[in-house]
Amino acid sequence: MHNVRTLEQQTALYITQTCQLLPPERSCDKILTALSGGADSVALLRMIIRLGYTTVAAHCNFHLRGDESERDEAFVRNLCNQLGIHLHVTHFDTQAYATQQGISIEMAARKLRYQWFEELCQKHGYTHVAVAHHRDDSVETVLLNLIRGTGIHGLTGIKPRKGRIIRPFLQTDRKNIIEYLAALGQSYVTDSSNLCDNYVRNYIRLSLLPMMEKLNPSVRQSIAETAERLEQTACIYDDAVCQAMERICNKNQDTIDIPALLKEKNPQTVLYELLASKGFNASQTKQIYQCMLTGESGKVFQSSKYRLLRDRETLILTPIGHNQLPEEGNNGFTYSIHNYTPDFAIPRDKETACIDAETVKLPLSIRLYRQGDRFAPFGMGGKKKLVSDYLTDCKRSRFQKERQQVVCDAEGRIVWLVDERSDERFKVTAKTRQVIIIKATGINL
Repeated sequence: MHNVRTLEQQTALYITQTCQLLPPERSCDKILTALSGGADSVALLRMIIRLGYTTVAAHCNFHLRGDESERDEAFVRNLCNQLGIHLHVTHFDTQAYATQQGISIEMAARKLRYQWFEELCQKHGYTHVAVAHHRDDSVETVLLNLIRGTGIHGLTGIKPRKGRIIRPFLQTDRKNIIEYLAALGQSYVTDSSNLCDNYVRNYIRLSLLPMMEKLNPSVRQSIAETAERLEQTACIYDDAVCQAMERICNKNQDTIDIPALLKEKNPQTVLYELLASKGFNASQTKQIYQCMLTGESGKVFQSSKYRLLRDRETLILTPIGHNQLPEEGNNGFTYSIHNYTPDFAIPRDKETACIDAETVKLPLSIRLYRQGDRFAPFGMGGKKKLVSDYLTDCKRSRFQKERQQVVCDAEGRIVWLVDERSDERFKVTAKTRQVIIIKATGINL
């Protein structure tokens, strides 16, 4: 039982002090323990109970392994009955969900699992969800990310905490867990899919790591320690990137100053970290960086979440589908008719237009500007100009042009380029008897 006490003492220290996953007071939190029936999750459940914490268990039947799935559920039910632990069980048609979502079976199972855990926490007030990832899992994650390609964060392994999720076993390895169960005389079930190397992670576990151990018997420990050091390095790295972002971005981080970015020590790295959160991958970031260097203004890049525009000396980000305006309609502006008297004060702000009521045909409507639209900007002597050329002269970006609105009368004539200028043809004169005051209430840049 010496090994049992040692591992329990180490785990208790890791939980309460090293990572502060749970408070020392055992009755302060309601814990939900994920229980598959495998060695790791069974050991975790036994550990949490033996350390004096109050917990319930949750088991997912993914219906992926036929009779084995039913065997696992029966084992888990029996174990919780023996231990006097309340058990939540759910069933998923994982294959159908994966097909519907267009994702892998592994990703589908993961999403279903954690969504259900969150639902249980919301419904029953559980404060933490304990899962049984251990040090070997973290090492495999580092290698998996390295093989696929990753940044510094991908080399830091699995985190001890993420929201409600806690991982009390990350300080120990699979070998210690198996020895712990043997010392307790505790049985568990084995997932046969973990014993074949069809999946990349299984190949790393069953083939790659054993080969690496021939070169360095302590390779798992070495990788785990390296990941720990990189985690500390990542904190310094993140701080430096945040400071760089403050120097190159506006407050909302939707405009990037290109000259300022190019002054940074490693501008491409800063750009990658900024754009990764917007859904852009490393390949796209390289293309955007090259576009910056070549001065190719007007080019647009798109991720699943954002569009990015290279506009002169800036990069402009806008969310896809964010505040989209209707092509045409009557919403988004108001207008009212007033008698024009000598003491009438004509509004002078760009957000308001004042026109001669007798020169237009009602009703008025608002729409997005279209290529080929022309108007006669007020103050230019009635000379017509393409709206696109006017906006270019005003140095409006492509995104701003796409969202530019115009107010038209019933004959389709542009009365007002919203938030810019009214049309000279409809200006107020000494002969004006009534005026129309127009205000835009839609979303404008």
